[in-house]
Amino acid sequence: MKSIKWIWRFFKRLFIVLFILQLAYIVALKWINPPITITQIVSWMNGEGLTKEYVPLKDISEEAKLAVIASEDQLFPDHSGFDWRSIQKAIEYNKKKPGRVRGGSTISQQTAKNVFLWQGRSWIRKGLETYFTFMIERIWGKQRILEIYLNVAEMGRGIFGIEEAAQRYFNKPARDLTAREAAAIAAILPSPKKYQIKPMSSYVSSRSKKILQQMNFLRPDRDIQAIISNKQ
Repeated sequence: MKSIKWIWRFFKRLFIVLFILQLAYIVALKWINPPITITQIVSWMNGEGLTKEYVPLKDISEEAKLAVIASEDQLFPDHSGFDWRSIQKAIEYNKKKPGRVRGGSTISQQTAKNVFLWQGRSWIRKGLETYFTFMIERIWGKQRILEIYLNVAEMGRGIFGIEEAAQRYFNKPARDLTAREAAAIAAILPSPKKYQIKPMSSYVSSRSKKILQQMNFLRPDRDIQAIISNKQ
């Protein structure tokens, strides 16, 4: 009986310590850049490479910020981390076509997954993703979430972050990306290991044109401009 109580106290204290540590890490990342992620470690261990360079949001072109919002999460300025309508549509789609998988993740959810968790699909990971999404929305804010997303997202095999992608694909820094170039990078985000920019596949070419159209549609939105503008 004593051993059971000791084990219970041990795990309770361990849980409290781990909770405090992860909370402190979340708060620290509001100002400190993530040193490395699980996805980046796995990419390096699998021999796929690991190249990354962190740049602040002000050194990323407005076109790149707008492109990922247009491509990945057009309601990014308005939701609190979750786009419930898109999630419901994804659930219904996956039920009808179980052989395919359609995601409904927001930029906030993708950032939480990329920074704190591993790739894959499980209820445990999804539960943790929900928790971390909730926390970063309240602690970091939209601009910090977008900044980290643009710096940790995989944008090609072993290529992490918009700066590395801009240099690799267009031989220029992220701050100089044009609308077309940014749209091309955003077009490969759903599956960056599968789709290519150089040479550009027909899928990426077609998708980037659609993203450009959405960018032009979203550009006047004041809430989006408040997040992406470099003139603040």
